[in-house]
Amino acid sequence: MSYAAATKVEVYKSPTCKCCGKWVDHMRANGFTVETRNVGNREARKRAGISPSLGSCHTSLVEGYVIEGHVPASDIKRFLSERPNAIGLAVPGMPKGSPGMESSRSNPYNVLLINKKGNVSVYSRHLPSDKNKSVMRLK
Repeated sequence: MSYAAATKVEVYKSPTCKCCGKWVDHMRANGFTVETRNVGNREARKRAGISPSLGSCHTSLVEGYVIEGHVPASDIKRFLSERPNAIGLAVPGMPKGSPGMESSRSNPYNVLLINKKGNVSVYSRHLPSDKNKSVMRLK
C-alpha cells in the first residue's frame, strides 16, 4: 500500500464544477482516497484560514493540512512526507495546465506554501515545458 492510498482527502467543491471533478480524478489516480462535499468551498476556505487572495474553486483537508486549488498530487505527497509547520499548500486561481485544468495550452504556475501566520513562499514551480509534470523544487 502506498503512502497516498492510506491518505484520505476531503474536498469541498461546487457540485457542478467540472475542473474540480477532474482534480478529484487526478488525486484518485495517484492513490488518494477522496471524499467530496458538494457544498462549495468558501466556508471551508474561511475556516481553514486561507486568504481569499489565495483562493481557487475547491478546498481540501488532508492530515490536518489545507490544500487550496489545483495542487499536483506529487507536491501533496512530498508535502505530507516533509510535514512542515504550515497551514498547507495553494495554487491560486485556476491555471491552465494544472491538474484538472489540462488543455492544449499550459501556463507556468507556482504551488505556494502557506505558513502558520498566513505568509506564503513558493514551494514548487511548474512550467509548460514540464511534459511529465516534473517539478522545480525550491527547498
